[in-house]
Amino acid sequence: MRSVRALILCLLTALALSGCMRHPAPEAAARPHNDLDALAYGGRPSSAPPPIARRDMRVRPARSAAVPVVYAAAAPPAMHDPAYRLDTGDRLRIVVYGQEGLTNTYLVDAGGKITMPLIGAVAARGRTPAELSAAIAARLRDGYIRHPYVAAEVEAYRPFFILGEVAAPGQYPFVPNMTAESAVAIAGGFSPRARRDHVTITHTDARGTVRLVVPTATLLSPGDTVLVDERWF
Repeated sequence: MRSVRALILCLLTALALSGCMRHPAPEAAARPHNDLDALAYGGRPSSAPPPIARRDMRVRPARSAAVPVVYAAAAPPAMHDPAYRLDTGDRLRIVVYGQEGLTNTYLVDAGGKITMPLIGAVAARGRTPAELSAAIAARLRDGYIRHPYVAAEVEAYRPFFILGEVAAPGQYPFVPNMTAESAVAIAGGFSPRARRDHVTITHTDARGTVRLVVPTATLLSPGDTVLVDERWF
């Protein structure tokens, strides 16, 4: 009787052991899925990002929006061309160092001159800013200031004129680096009857006055007159 009980106990023990071998323990099957899981299971956080993060990093640059182009609303500063010849309508900034009473803004008048304290009228028409500075210094040196140091620059250029088939013909302030096309835009654009492929520019300098038929992309100079012709068909 005892031998039968021992045999049955051995069989039950063998069946129990075989079942445990076929089913691994749950703890051995559990694996952490992220850094928080790794900390919870006592492991170390994974140093490499998951595959989905790597795919996102590759796609993200392609989805980024293009940088918008910002256009300045303010007018560009006046250009300072050392070879520029002054004329009526130019506004100049004259600086006499150490002499606040002489340092000021001066307008070239209809006679082509500026008028300063102490020395009176000084011819500016046809001179460059550097030549005008030298002329003022020479006048000041003659009985007023022993060693004058004078600087002159154009603060605002003389206006340009636009006539013909535009919305608002007239006189407008000159903007550096402007073209005939931008002059038309300042004057309100072409009229319905305007010829748009070219304009006539009248330019005056020390060599005289010339009239040229040019494309609308041509650069203008201060004091130029732009004529927009009427088309015939």
